[in-house]
Amino acid sequence: MKFFTTSQIRQLDQYTIEQEPIASIDLMERAANALYGSFVGNFPYPAPVCILAGQGNNGGDALALARMLLKSGQKVRVYLIHSGLLSPDCETNRQRLSSAYPDSLTEFTDKFVAPDRTDETIIVDGLFGSGLSRPIKGIFADAVEWINQTGNRVVSIDIPSGLAGEENKLTESSVIVEANLTLSLQFPKLAFFLAENARYVGNWKVLDIGIHPEAIEKVSSNLFYLEEDDIAYLLKKRHKFSNKGTYGHALVVAGSTGMAGASVLASKAALRSGAGLVTVHGPAANRIIVQTANPEVIFQSDITIDYISHIDSLEKYNAIAIGPGIGTQVETADMLNKFIFKSNVPCVFDADALNIISTQKELLQHLTKNSILTPHPKEFERLFGVCNSSYDRIRMAHRASKIYGVIIILKGAHTLIALPDGNLCFNSTGNSGMATAGSGDVLTGILVGLLAQGYKPEDAAKLGVFIHGQAGDLALTTETKESLIAGDIIERIGDSFRSIRENCH
Repeated sequence: MKFFTTSQIRQLDQYTIEQEPIASIDLMERAANALYGSFVGNFPYPAPVCILAGQGNNGGDALALARMLLKSGQKVRVYLIHSGLLSPDCETNRQRLSSAYPDSLTEFTDKFVAPDRTDETIIVDGLFGSGLSRPIKGIFADAVEWINQTGNRVVSIDIPSGLAGEENKLTESSVIVEANLTLSLQFPKLAFFLAENARYVGNWKVLDIGIHPEAIEKVSSNLFYLEEDDIAYLLKKRHKFSNKGTYGHALVVAGSTGMAGASVLASKAALRSGAGLVTVHGPAANRIIVQTANPEVIFQSDITIDYISHIDSLEKYNAIAIGPGIGTQVETADMLNKFIFKSNVPCVFDADALNIISTQKELLQHLTKNSILTPHPKEFERLFGVCNSSYDRIRMAHRASKIYGVIIILKGAHTLIALPDGNLCFNSTGNSGMATAGSGDVLTGILVGLLAQGYKPEDAAKLGVFIHGQAGDLALTTETKESLIAGDIIERIGDSFRSIRENCH
């Protein structure tokens, strides 16, 4: 799914109004219908509803939603907060609501008075939309502070009031609604993908309101949210008369004494992802562990017993992953330095490989173009510098990917894939149970397994991140977020492939 900045969304709305054509008030009605359907699907009748509407179009959406809920028999109280001047569509919906249900509406213009409520009351925040460009103050701030102190379930329309759609320079004095559920109209907002905003956004859902598809196609954006429909067409078909050589030979350079598990996890994931052959290069001490745990792989012993110091010829490999559990010994760092200058196949750099590169940043300039780097936030900062916010980290990943011509997979919730062409892709799969030892090794294995089969690095990154997260989600059918371990993710890789194939059009 391509998505857009808040300023672009206004352009898309206007294009839809002009080209469909549709009156702006009718487009608002369509949005309210989508909000109504989602609201009644999430909250059982007859919970009482308290709707706080502002003076702009977000308030107009809220007033239209209130009318629909009242028509269906819901118990609704509406509080319109304004300074005397409403947007035209908000004014129209005020008139419609007061005409049909005059006793439901209360207006505050000078002072906010806390509405009556019970613990079961659902509060709907329709004060401000994503176009807000200034801090919330005065009577509106009083309303937000009341919402946040109630402890009730809160639903925000489009975006929590007070939160900007992109960058937010948050302080202790920031006045922002803390929603449990955000019903976003047509597209997610970039702010939803930033860790510091999670307390405000809560869970979020995108509602289709029928923005003109031609507008979505024509308006340029570098922001994408990867869903199964976006991934399915990337998946290659496997042919009846193929053999193991057809699907490539992956090399996994991993492990040191005490870290054999990184080799096991990464190589298993590479095989489960479809690589025809997988070789592990690791310290001699790890041979028995790796081949006992994973007899399907070839093990190539390093000349050193406890760590990796040397790799022989690379010619027979179609793709290479390097870094999980290798440590940062001087000899290992020297090996990596030489490897970077002689490797000419698609590569994945992970974990200690990234930590070594962070101490020799000039190596970044010599990585094979479209190499895949898989840092977690701390590894990212060691490589590219300290970030002041998640938004700052995204901006730095965008810049670094373009400068060095590499693909950066920044691991975390909604894992980010920054591509050299400037595109930024956020993943839709995965869960907090995957914050467990070895999960990153599994991702590295999936990526190198896909690269070995001939997937383009950009496609391997998108498909690999999606499969990794979806396998973690599928594992929750038998595990919990607390009990999930990296091996569970590997066991569900096949189920993820099956799901994607079944949805492949």
